[in-house]
Amino acid sequence: MKIDHAEFIARHHKGAMPPPRKSRKKSWYGRLLIALTLSLYIGIFLFMTSLPHMDEVTMAMEVMGLVLAALIGLVAYRSYHLHFAQQQELGLLKEVLEGSRGARLITDSADNMVFSNERFEDLCKGLGTPGYETLVKLFADNEEALALFRLLADKAHRGLTDSIELYSSNEKHAGWYVVAAQPVAGHAGFIHWRVDDVTEKHNVDRATHEEREKLIDFTDNAPVGFFSLDESGRFIFANATFARWVGDDLKTLLNQNVLHTYLTDPPGNAAPYDLVEKGGIRQVVEVRMKGPGGKSFMAAVNQIVVKEPDGRVTTRAVVNDMTSEREMHKALQASEDRFQRFFEEAPLGIVLVNREGVVKDCNNEFAGMLDLNVDEVEGKGLKSLVTEEDEGNLLSAIDKIEQGQQMEVPVEVSLQGKDNAVVAQMHGRRFKGGGHTVLHFIDLTEQKTLEAQFAQSQKMQGIGQLAGGIAHDFNNLLTAIIGFSDLLLLRHKPGDPSFSDIMQIKQNSNRAANLVRQLLAFSRQQTLRPKVQDITDILTELSHLLRRLIGANIELNLIHGEDLGLVKVDEGQMEQVLINLAVNARDAMEGGGDLTIATENFTNRKPKELGTEEMPPGHWILIKVTDAGCGMSRDILDRVFEPFFTTKEVGDGTGLGLATVYGIVRQTGGYLHVESKPEKGSVFSIYLPRSNEAEEEEVEEDEVQEEKSQDLTGTERILLVEDEDAVRTFSQRAMTNKGYEVLAADCGETALELLEKEKDKPIDLLITDVVMPNMDGPTLAQRIRQDSPQLKIIFISGYTEDRLKDHMGENIYFLPKPFTLKELAAKVKEVLEE
Repeated sequence: MKIDHAEFIARHHKGAMPPPRKSRKKSWYGRLLIALTLSLYIGIFLFMTSLPHMDEVTMAMEVMGLVLAALIGLVAYRSYHLHFAQQQELGLLKEVLEGSRGARLITDSADNMVFSNERFEDLCKGLGTPGYETLVKLFADNEEALALFRLLADKAHRGLTDSIELYSSNEKHAGWYVVAAQPVAGHAGFIHWRVDDVTEKHNVDRATHEEREKLIDFTDNAPVGFFSLDESGRFIFANATFARWVGDDLKTLLNQNVLHTYLTDPPGNAAPYDLVEKGGIRQVVEVRMKGPGGKSFMAAVNQIVVKEPDGRVTTRAVVNDMTSEREMHKALQASEDRFQRFFEEAPLGIVLVNREGVVKDCNNEFAGMLDLNVDEVEGKGLKSLVTEEDEGNLLSAIDKIEQGQQMEVPVEVSLQGKDNAVVAQMHGRRFKGGGHTVLHFIDLTEQKTLEAQFAQSQKMQGIGQLAGGIAHDFNNLLTAIIGFSDLLLLRHKPGDPSFSDIMQIKQNSNRAANLVRQLLAFSRQQTLRPKVQDITDILTELSHLLRRLIGANIELNLIHGEDLGLVKVDEGQMEQVLINLAVNARDAMEGGGDLTIATENFTNRKPKELGTEEMPPGHWILIKVTDAGCGMSRDILDRVFEPFFTTKEVGDGTGLGLATVYGIVRQTGGYLHVESKPEKGSVFSIYLPRSNEAEEEEVEEDEVQEEKSQDLTGTERILLVEDEDAVRTFSQRAMTNKGYEVLAADCGETALELLEKEKDKPIDLLITDVVMPNMDGPTLAQRIRQDSPQLKIIFISGYTEDRLKDHMGENIYFLPKPFTLKELAAKVKEVLEE
């Protein structure tokens, strides 16, 4: 049955088109037809039974009724068959559209959906209700495709049939589609849309095209030439490589010339396609061919001749430029040499390992890490070259590499060398062919050393800051203790029962003050008074004291260097350094021995590693203190300069001796290094910078002073600012006892308020603590000096004067804590009299 789309649309355009329900509609028409047929039969029966009793008019009326009934039945019968045919047509059309491999949609002139098949409905899932607008949404994410689709729709509305391939960027329906629009004849504006998903075909076509292009690119850029000849020797095919070798373009090669044109010595007794006389089915020869610019080259040609039954001949030949091959060999050799050079001279260790974990090759850098030769490393199992602790990490990393996994982070392993272990960072990857794994090892020795130096530096800095802070707080406490002891001693003279107790308090306070000074020495926060000194003189004067300290069972040997340079040091602190080292050596030689102190000039042109520190180039005075004691292990050496670290019994040492030495030497600008092994003694090396200053000749005049008590009294007005109550109370009482008028304040703000109240009575001296909450001493002094620029100021602090160097100036003095009553009074008198 022929299906007319126009007729179908005309019949079914009104309203939605529900799927046919054949059995229901067919029964309805059937019942109507049966009813009409029965009515006709009954009418005929009644007419026949009533015929004898009818008159002519009645008979005519009955006959007309029967005819009319027959006509109605005939019409009903025809309508039934026509409707049934339409239903069959509709069902067939829907089956055709539903059976289509593409999505189908029929729209009217207003782009309303008339019909769509199930594939179209599937296409619209996730986009919207099936219809024209949803079809438009399919390409809404691709502006170019949307514009082309609208152009296609416009052409269809103008009565033109067309199709186009469009790409949809929609997340759920991304792909290529062929959209066809066919106007329905006889119904203006009605369009039959067909949408076919051709993504797979498009991908196949694209892949085919890419493969074809690759093949062309491969042949044209192959390192060998290809050509094919016919029976006349003309070129049927040639690649770009061959054309380039003979110096012609492909067009000229294929359209004009023949094989023998390019042979310097064409064979005499041969066919046009032969390379040698008498030819043959397979011709493998080396011939000289003409090249560009009048040059020639040797070519190795492998040609096969195929003869067809009709007399046609086709050849296939592969050409190798022997010149290029030789150049390639040279380049390959150069590349291998270059790789070998990179391999051997690489700044990191490179190892080639097979599947069994055996080293097949390595470079000199890797062998050098182990202090071995390359021959000694090759053939060994890799796991035998690492420490036992790292075997598991190494094997786990190599397993991952062999399984094709990338190393997310490098692995640190310890390589077992001849004498010691070397920490290295391992990178690796597996070769695609050959089953070998290449490993790269970066020596981390220097990095680890720097990390250790930095950690030690940070540690010592932290300890130094802690020690300095503790010393500051202790100095405040000791100032109060010593000060109140002095006040008590004013009332309790010798012979008083309390005198000895008070003296004990003061003496132990002084001992504590010495301990604090050691803390400040370690933290490099003590106040030094450096002068140009001769180390030989210091050692000579100190030698008698050192001998008494170390005892009779230890022999002290002094070895003075010749033409020894001068150093700028604090003599007292340098003596403390030497005393501490001597006492430390004495304690290490319980059974006696030799203690040697030697001096010499030392110069280094390059930085010198001293444990965890690096000494810059320069000229130095070296002091070596060598003992024959018990020595120290590596663990002890790493902590030897830490404050409060000691190997002595509890009560035998504070652990500050060497820490103090380290602090004094570093604050002086020098360096301290120790070398020691158990049972082999220790060597402490002190490097002090040689002074460039000329030795100052100091003329010391012997002044004979009469022993008389100095007058420390006065009547001036003094402003005392101290946040520590005990220190403030002691200082106020001490100066009040000396006759001074003292105004006391516990902070900077209170001091300013006092000055404001007493502004009519100016002060003669400001004594202020440095570190105070809110407003510190230097800030307070600056505020007061805005009104009194010439005011004399004494800063008192548990920290060193160095921390105040930016604030020191004219009429500004410093008194370190802890201080005694006499020291405070003397400093005040000295400042006021200047």
